[in-house]
Amino acid sequence: MRIGIVTATFTPAKNGVATSTALFARGLRSLGHTVRVFAPRHPGAVAEPDVFRLPGLQLGAPPDYPLLLPVGPIATQRLPVHDLDVVHTMHPFVAGHIALGWARRAQVPLVFTAHTQYHAYVRYAPTPAGPTAWAVKRHVRAFAQEADLVLAPGNAIVDVLRGYGFEGPIELLANPVDLAGFRHEPDPGLRERHGVPPDAPLLVYVGRMGPEKGLPLLLEAFERARERSPGLHLLMVGDGPLRAELSARSHPQVRWVGPLPHERVADYLLSADLFVTASTTEVLPMTFLEALAAGTPVVAVASAAARDLLSGDLDGICQATPEALAAKIVGTLSTPDPRALRARARKAAAAYDVGRRALALADVYTRLIARHRPRDPLAVGAGAAR
Repeated sequence: MRIGIVTATFTPAKNGVATSTALFARGLRSLGHTVRVFAPRHPGAVAEPDVFRLPGLQLGAPPDYPLLLPVGPIATQRLPVHDLDVVHTMHPFVAGHIALGWARRAQVPLVFTAHTQYHAYVRYAPTPAGPTAWAVKRHVRAFAQEADLVLAPGNAIVDVLRGYGFEGPIELLANPVDLAGFRHEPDPGLRERHGVPPDAPLLVYVGRMGPEKGLPLLLEAFERARERSPGLHLLMVGDGPLRAELSARSHPQVRWVGPLPHERVADYLLSADLFVTASTTEVLPMTFLEALAAGTPVVAVASAAARDLLSGDLDGICQATPEALAAKIVGTLSTPDPRALRARARKAAAAYDVGRRALALADVYTRLIARHRPRDPLAVGAGAAR
């Protein structure tokens, strides 16, 4: 198959959508498919075969997340999009509109993966939150109606899309993880570099440091847990608008690592005893999958993503209060058989191996292409106007 993936974020950007998209592309290529990725220009990007960089804006956007710009007909003529068998977009906004236009004009199916709770991020828009959230929900619903197939990484997104009013079919297709990247020994000098004793219980958080991630709750829970287990240490990996404010406060035994290249995240997860998070907006986060792949148990407040990944043998879910999270942290660290807990984490991650997930996605494409009926290319965007 010739597959076109249109995304608003791609490596070397450090976020879950960029990472999962890159893994899917690699997995599909290993199966013999041609995968062309269309993504915005990134200041840290290097030339890669079959990765085509589209115009983007840095102004007003985080350096790691350029804003994708629309692609006009003249630029489209120079791009290898006219012989694709399927177009897949990871976003319902500019990237989605580009993908929709290309799919309709090539008369091939359009796949849309909804990756996040879009309404939860309107706080970053310079517009009133209420009307903006309403507009976002309406737009996402209309775009999903235009797609030939809607995919969701987890049940959380199914609930979100239903809440937006989308009534069409949705297929679950989980994000992938590269298990091979978590099979090496942890960096022996990592703890020393961050002032963590070799035998100290070590927690790690990896992710965006934004208001939606529940970081004040996480830090308060850590302080309460440390009252019961004074040797606890916490490494905070990532960046975002709350990092400067939170790191300026006094939090003994908390180290603010900052953003890391993705390939270095594995060392932090392998070195930790627990991955911790207080976010309730997660869908099927790459950080959860990568922690499990490293054999690092996950402790998280209750969310749809946590219920998808941490139920049963893993049992890492608690209520979204500092006391409940602190108790779950201390209780999990006190397990009589930590090796068994790590083994269960790795076993759970096996279902998300990139090879298995790429096979599943290729099967989705094959089924969709077989039953596809081309739509009128002149009707592009008509659903979004309803």
